Amino acid sequence: MSEVTNDILVDQEEDTQKGKFLTFILGNESYGLEIKFVTEIIGIQAITVVPELPDYIKGIINLRGKIIPVMDVRLRFKKPEIEYNDRTCVIVIEIRGVSIGMIVDSVSEVLVIPDTEIVQPPEMGKGSNKYIKGIGKVDNEVKLLLDCVKLLNDEETENLGNLQ
Repeated sequence: MSEVTNDILVDQEEDTQKGKFLTFILGNESYGLEIKFVTEIIGIQAITVVPELPDYIKGIINLRGKIIPVMDVRLRFKKPEIEYNDRTCVIVIEIRGVSIGMIVDSVSEVLVIPDTEIVQPPEMGKGSNKYIKGIGKVDNEVKLLLDCVKLLNDEETENLGNLQ
């Protein structure tokens, strides 16, 4: 009986998160992440550099005793690196059981974007837009909706999981 109840609770929780996106800013662009991947948002803090990681992985942080690798999303998207400031945030997400911090310029808000207001990104050739799952239309703005699972491939996720 309790298994059925747990399944119902999980389904209800997923329904309440459907269509909800945490939006954040990188430069002049506004992005969105499905809220179901987000575990928390924290301010930027001291990052310990780990040798021989990809450039976009800035290092690791200790978050209440848990070691979390942090990725600078600007560098992952091949944007110029900027100095962190008081608006810089780390969005902690969980992908395939691995927690990863995403460094972004600033966090905006949680928005509900219905499926009817999301369109596919344009195809611009092999490998382009591989991180973009869709484009959300919100009033007169667009939000680039990220595919969290594609931010890191299986090998990268496994390697970062080994740091935890």
